[in-house]
Amino acid sequence: MDDKKFAFIMCVNDEDMAAEALYYISRLDIPQGYSLEDIEVVDAASMTSGYNEGMKASDAKYKIYLHQDVMIVNKRFLYEVLDIFKDPKIGMFGCVGSPKMPENKILWKSRAVGASYHSNNYETFMSIFDNEKKKYMEVEALDGVIMVTQVDIPWREDVFTGWDFYDISQSYEFRKRGYKIVTPHQDIPWTFHDEGFINYKDYYKYRKIFRELYG
Repeated sequence: MDDKKFAFIMCVNDEDMAAEALYYISRLDIPQGYSLEDIEVVDAASMTSGYNEGMKASDAKYKIYLHQDVMIVNKRFLYEVLDIFKDPKIGMFGCVGSPKMPENKILWKSRAVGASYHSNNYETFMSIFDNEKKKYMEVEALDGVIMVTQVDIPWREDVFTGWDFYDISQSYEFRKRGYKIVTPHQDIPWTFHDEGFINYKDYYKYRKIFRELYG
């Protein structure tokens, strides 16, 4: 893998949204000697299959998997990536996570840590969760709005064939292999998520699959 490269990987079905996300990526400060690329997987069958396709298409060590409706507003984001991954035991981080997943396996029902800007069809707001004054906190699972890796582990497209629980399952796959996953401390959020309407059509189907697979 090229340890001087960042790859931004998105599943895209809305070109206008993706273009805005890419605009914010183009404004990031790039560490000297590093390069970046963007990989857009158009009309993927699922989040896991799209992310696997993007992962295989890039030789970048640092891969940033993000929703097409996410804007990275911290211009120093790439420097933060390198700083967090100085610890080789950290395999993945995200901007919001759960230190302890609840029994129902719904991340947002847990004590979340991290920070995020959100905008939906009803309101725009900032969330600063239980954000302790540590450089980062180890978590059990990440929210999938943005997930950043320094090692490649296949996404479970054999099981999660839709758009839910790809993030929680990938968190468990990293931990199963002995890697730590973390959420960094943010005084103000590093990302803005323009999420619109949220579709829970298959959410509980994949939650059931997740609980059967991981316990």
